[in-house]
This record gives sequence, C-alpha cells and structure tokens, in this order.
Amino acid sequence: EAENLTKKYDQKEVLHNIDFIIDKGDKIAFVGKNGEGKTTLSRIIVGELEHAGICKLGFNVALGYYAQNETELLNQEKTVFETIDDVAVGDIRPKIRNILGSFLFSGDTIEKKVKVLSGGEKSRLALAKLLLKPTNLLILDEPTNHLDMKAKDILKKALIKYDGTLIIVSHDRHFLQGLTNKVFEFKNKKIRQHIGDVFDFLKSRNIENLKELELSKKQTTSAKTEDKDPSYNKILREKRKAFERDIRKTENQISITENEITEIENRLKIIEKALENPDTNMVGDTYTTFFIEYEALKSQHDTLVYDWTMLHAALDKLVEEQKNISA
Repeated sequence: EAENLTKKYDQKEVLHNIDFIIDKGDKIAFVGKNGEGKTTLSRIIVGELEHAGICKLGFNVALGYYAQNETELLNQEKTVFETIDDVAVGDIRPKIRNILGSFLFSGDTIEKKVKVLSGGEKSRLALAKLLLKPTNLLILDEPTNHLDMKAKDILKKALIKYDGTLIIVSHDRHFLQGLTNKVFEFKNKKIRQHIGDVFDFLKSRNIENLKELELSKKQTTSAKTEDKDPSYNKILREKRKAFERDIRKTENQISITENEITEIENRLKIIEKALENPDTNMVGDTYTTFFIEYEALKSQHDTLVYDWTMLHAALDKLVEEQKNISA
C-alpha cells in the first residue's frame, strides 16, 4: 500500500504523490515509457530506495525480486548445481537436477561454473534460483531480457502456476499476455490503473504494442495521417519492400548464427568430456592444445550469443517499424 509516495533523484522528480493498493493475489504489469519510474517503484517496494510518503508491505509478506542486473549478483565461482543447491530446501533437494533440466540445464552443463555461462544461461539460472525461494510476492524487472523464445515460454509457464502476488515490469506484450489481470501505467510522475490484461490495456489506448508508449501522441498521429494520404502511397510501398528485405536478411543472419552456436556448443561438449576424463594419450602439449581450443571456442560462443541477441533486437525493431508503416 502506498500513500502520497514521492521519489526524487536530486532535483529530478520521478514519482509524485502516488497512491495505490496491491491486494493479495493481484497479477500486475508495470508499463510505460523508460524513465517514468517503473524500476524505481519496484525498488521502493523491495526496500532498496528511500522515498517520501508511505509505502508498506502487508503482514507476513515474503518477497522475491529479480532485478535487471540479477545475473551480476550470482556467485561466479560456483557451479550451476551449487547455485541451486544453496537455495533448495526440504522436498525440493532431491529434485534439483529435474528443476535444472526444466530450465534447460542438463548433462555436464550443471557442473559448469557461472563465470563461463552465456548471458542467456545466467538469466535462466538466476530465475530458477529466485523461483525456488518461498515467496508470496514476486517482483520481476524485465525478466525476459537475454532469454530466447523457448526460455521465455518456460518462465511464463512457471509464472502461470505461481499462486502468489506478481508484479512484472516488461515491454514484451506477448510474454505478459495471460499473466496479469491489472496494468499500472506510469506517465507524468503518476500511476493509472487499468483492469484487465495487457491486450485490454493496448485496446483501450488504441495502440498495438507497448513500444508505442515511447512515441509522443503527435508522432503517432502524424505517422497515421501520412499513411492515409494517397500522395504517400508510392513512398510507403517502397519503405515496406525495404523493411521486408531487411527482415529476411536479418532472419537469415539469425539462422546462420544459431547454426554456428550449435556447432560450437557440440564441440565444447566433446572437449569438456575429454578434459574431464583424459585418456593416457592426452598429456603435455595435447592437453594444453585442448585447453587453448576450449577457451577460444568459449570466447567465440559468447560473441555469437551476443550477436544473436543484437540480431533479435534488430529484428524486433524492424518488425515493429514495419507494423507502424502498415497501420
């Protein structure tokens, strides 16, 4: 519950005299432009930030928080298994390997140290760790960053089963669909509550996706007016064709990158197995060569995963821009 809650960073006011009540069992999406206070309010609820006004938790609230920098807080020297073993209690302990498997960690992967994991793997591990903790209020700040489609689906299914109170900060409308029953829109230092899921909110605002919130009303109106003017038809057709070419090119690059990642991961598994169980012939220079190749492949793998993430971001942007032209 919050009353007259205000937050300033030096002279910049982010939230001004906001009031709200979050009831037990609510599933809420925090949406709005970047910089409007979504993460700030999340951190205030968690107790990380000082503020003016009142913000208090109810009785016996056990809170779990996934921050945007959550992967940086993992112990880099521990293995995947050890990271989960630290938080698993009671009946969960015998099921650790099954739980890790459900988050796409299997075989030798669970013995890898956190420091050698890719960004996506670290995100999956941090989420698995959080979801194992006993909580009745879960706050997730952009949890789908760095996750591929399969990992997003796994997380969404886990959250659908979660019976506590849920707050999600996200720009991903497809991920939010079916997860929340209220939307808190952050705008002009205030919060406006909308009943229903994210698609009900988008319909009420007459927009197709949450990224359109970043556009000013003038920009959105101007784009739609130009689209309806016949004098723009030829130009718009050319723009659409250009977007289609760029989208196909980006999709091809993603496919090539995914194949390269798979090849490297397969080779890494072979080397890891060889290093863990060296035969009598693997001594001296041979052993050193394996280590050098392993480190080089890990570096190449991380670069490709980063490229894959950037390509997907570029593809999402192209698709959204294409939709805006076609709207």
